[in-house]
Amino acid sequence: MKDANFAFDARSKRAEDTVGCGVYLTFDDGPNSHCTPDILDVLAEFRAPATFCVIGTYAANEPRLIRRMIAEGHEVANHTMTHPDLSRCEPDEVQHEILAASRAIRCACPQASVRHVRAPYGIWTDAVLAMSAKAGLAALHWSVDPRDWSCPGVDAIVDAVLTSVRPGAIVLLHDGCPPDELGRGIHADLRNQTLKALPKLIPALRDRGFAICPLPQLH
Repeated sequence: MKDANFAFDARSKRAEDTVGCGVYLTFDDGPNSHCTPDILDVLAEFRAPATFCVIGTYAANEPRLIRRMIAEGHEVANHTMTHPDLSRCEPDEVQHEILAASRAIRCACPQASVRHVRAPYGIWTDAVLAMSAKAGLAALHWSVDPRDWSCPGVDAIVDAVLTSVRPGAIVLLHDGCPPDELGRGIHADLRNQTLKALPKLIPALRDRGFAICPLPQLH
């Protein structure tokens, strides 16, 4: 298995070179009808672009949210069809998870340009990277993880990002949860701490001289 931090250092450096003090907000595990609309509202209020790494089964069930993301200037990335640990999957399963998710996104919104894939749990292998490249998708990791999924508190989320952020940083946040966590209940405050952190985090990043940008074009 590849060392994810090593594998994606070059990617972060290219982003830094492209836009100077750019920072990239990414959201995993949606779309979720209880959480995603409110997060989109906050991003619209602050005119902050983001990349939503969506689960294919959710995209198929919430096509309006996929279309809204695209219409409001955000990017939609592939987070597999059902969010398995791809390192435990057979090659044909990996292929299905990636290709089916891209199809689900494009069925939900034909205008979506799917450029990136993010492996569930950030677990990358040579086989997963090779299959991603074969599907025409760039691997998208992260460099700042405030662990908002664990609900550490609004201030803890903001402080963790501000402590670790640097030019070119890719910030990992969440607007939903994986299918295997659905049994714990999906409710309006599932990502309430993330939602409340954003109106503090976005101005704080800008006050420190960072620009919140779309992911750079691939070359």
